[in-house]
Amino acid sequence: MAFDAQLLSELDPTGECILHFYDWKNPSITYGFFIELQKHLDLDKAQEHSLSWARRPTGGGIVFHLADFAFSFLMPSRHPRFSLKTLENYQFVNEAVLELVEDLFQLNNSPALLELLKGNNEQTSQSHFCMARPTIYDIVYKNIKIAGAAQRRSKNGYLHQGTISLGIPSAHLLEEIIYSKETLVSILNYSFAPLGSVWSEAMLTTTREKIKRALSDKLRSKLTQKNIYNL
Repeated sequence: MAFDAQLLSELDPTGECILHFYDWKNPSITYGFFIELQKHLDLDKAQEHSLSWARRPTGGGIVFHLADFAFSFLMPSRHPRFSLKTLENYQFVNEAVLELVEDLFQLNNSPALLELLKGNNEQTSQSHFCMARPTIYDIVYKNIKIAGAAQRRSKNGYLHQGTISLGIPSAHLLEEIIYSKETLVSILNYSFAPLGSVWSEAMLTTTREKIKRALSDKLRSKLTQKNIYNL
């Protein structure tokens, strides 16, 4: 998270876009800049399960990096596709994510069910958890949230931090650390999980590698300047 903040602070306004992929040494949690984590999670229990956590330089809710794909994308402020309208920047990145999800998980046969959510930004207690409830410009399939994101903008450009749900996290783990049972039910019942509830680390690694290649290709195809720097 500190590295992403550094990338934004040092971003060249006239330079290249940057695509940064995450790998996790152990199960992890990230949370938005304004979230007070201890109000929502039992951190002692989280530590017992060897979970690490870090505050993101962007906003948004709590994200469990247990069975997901996480990335960040930075666009310089002088790039022709940069917008001063935040939702247009969300739309730019998430449209690429939408296309790769359609292709990779073969959802093209029901495009009406796969969309960028363009309304419903009402705040509730579940809004503190990224995958518990969709918000504006999240990606949803059959009303189930597939991918979420948060952004931070500076004079240099913007930082977009995103996550794509791939599998169902352990219900036992979440039950022990999440205070709100309503939120727990929402995460387990309404998260997109193409790998299901029984997945191996090999399956997760293979899927993540496919997404890395696909996301790079999709973003390059959307950029009027084709250069993009992968980390």
